[in-house]
Amino acid sequence: MKSSLKVIGTLAVAALALAACGTSSGGGSAAGTLKESIGAGEGQVSILGWPGYVEDGSNDPKVDWVTPFTAETGCKVNFKPFGTSDEAVTLMRTGQYDVISASGDASLRLIAGGDVQPVNMSLLKNYPDVYPFLKDKAWNTVDGKNYGMPHGWGANLLMYRTDKVTPAPTSWGSVFDGASSFSGKVTAYDSPIYIADAALYLMKHKPELNIKNPYALDKDQLAAAVALLKDQRKHVGEYWNDVVKEVQSFASGTSVIGTTWQVGANIAKADGAKVETLLPSEGATGWSDTWMIGAKTKNSNCAYKWLDYIASPKANAAVAEYFGESPANPKACALTTDKNFCETYHSGDASYASKIWYWTTPIAKCLDGRTDATCTDYSEWTKAWTEIKG
Repeated sequence: MKSSLKVIGTLAVAALALAACGTSSGGGSAAGTLKESIGAGEGQVSILGWPGYVEDGSNDPKVDWVTPFTAETGCKVNFKPFGTSDEAVTLMRTGQYDVISASGDASLRLIAGGDVQPVNMSLLKNYPDVYPFLKDKAWNTVDGKNYGMPHGWGANLLMYRTDKVTPAPTSWGSVFDGASSFSGKVTAYDSPIYIADAALYLMKHKPELNIKNPYALDKDQLAAAVALLKDQRKHVGEYWNDVVKEVQSFASGTSVIGTTWQVGANIAKADGAKVETLLPSEGATGWSDTWMIGAKTKNSNCAYKWLDYIASPKANAAVAEYFGESPANPKACALTTDKNFCETYHSGDASYASKIWYWTTPIAKCLDGRTDATCTDYSEWTKAWTEIKG
């Protein structure tokens, strides 16, 4: 758990960004075509990623999967961490990066903006081993084209103080309609994508709104979610995007109920906090990250080699355990230090995974299949989030 704490602590100081890379030369693919083979590495690859995804031993000498990659491929890794998906998109669009680990609230923006390229998955020998429920999804596949290698995944859980919240909650209603019971001590994730959590709750409890997908909201549905979140705002003590600070708030009692990640719960329990987590009755939002390649990269061979390497059992196990998430490759489970790790993170549990609505960028084309309506896009969600927080 110490290594996870170290990683999450890094999130607090990382730049708030997600960035996009460029198209391929050096054996790469022209626009609209797929790369047909992977040649010799170009000698380097620049990577944007969540802190803890690209470790070379500098944070912890015992945590290093970059050095073996360079030794194997000859590709030197230049890494830049980001702290939020919004920052990542901004950075990627500078064209300075070859590869990015994009969460679902960033990937469609990068695809729509032409910032990343389709990937020939048949060239990646570890792809067949990836859990089927992570493949060909809305956040990594568009018009039948795959845009990258699935990475780790997890749910946005409900965490509560067992000595402060009784009876134990079973629904997200405890932080929405029931938030007044914990006024000033409710916490929520600080991002426009959190609007989807409210939409998921409304989807289950207000069927008359006809919400079928929490990331596909027309103007009326978005307005209902915003209204719910404005009501919740009166009872929120703090919004978080740094899990370490969130854990500290639960330990001190400043927060007693709200969203978290499994790694946050693990850290809190290791520190002696009286907390429990659950996947509420409505299900939950969550994330499934994708390693994507920039549309204009000049290092496409090294980029492909990284996508394949990071999904290999040994590397995937190391990343998942260090960061605190389920691996994408089930073969990684036999290689984790904690032999109960994959059980804790529900790896391979398709039933559990089916209850998660993975982050997906809201776009004008309704993701629920509607053709008689226009949905609100991420820019509208961003504006709404500013209004919600005041």
